[in-house]
Amino acid sequence: MKGTSLDVYRYLLKNGKPVGVREMQRALSLSTPSLAAYHLDKLEEAGLIKKENGNYVINKVVLEDCIKISRFLIPRYLFYSVFAVLLLVAELTFLRPTVITRFYFFATVGTLLCTLAFCYETGKVWSKGGF
Repeated sequence: MKGTSLDVYRYLLKNGKPVGVREMQRALSLSTPSLAAYHLDKLEEAGLIKKENGNYVINKVVLEDCIKISRFLIPRYLFYSVFAVLLLVAELTFLRPTVITRFYFFATVGTLLCTLAFCYETGKVWSKGGF
């Protein structure tokens, strides 16, 4: 990971338990504990995390492009991608007419373009977040 405040925040979200400064430094391969403390302090000032018993925990979940399910952070575009792929498969198998009409062709191309766009956005969020 890069070692930004966002990386620290994401790690805390994924971890789901209180984390100390040294543990954060080791987990994200930060150069010094003071760098980890700096990022944790910035997040605490922003009200996103809080300090409890010497460790840091999430105070507020704010990730506009992700959904937290249990300990997992899932890009919200993943759900759209899965739906679009299923719709495209249904169009190409169950809804395919015997004679390909102009309407069917354009509907299928439109669904394909939506599927590609959602898959691209999912990949972009996934690679950005280090999921």
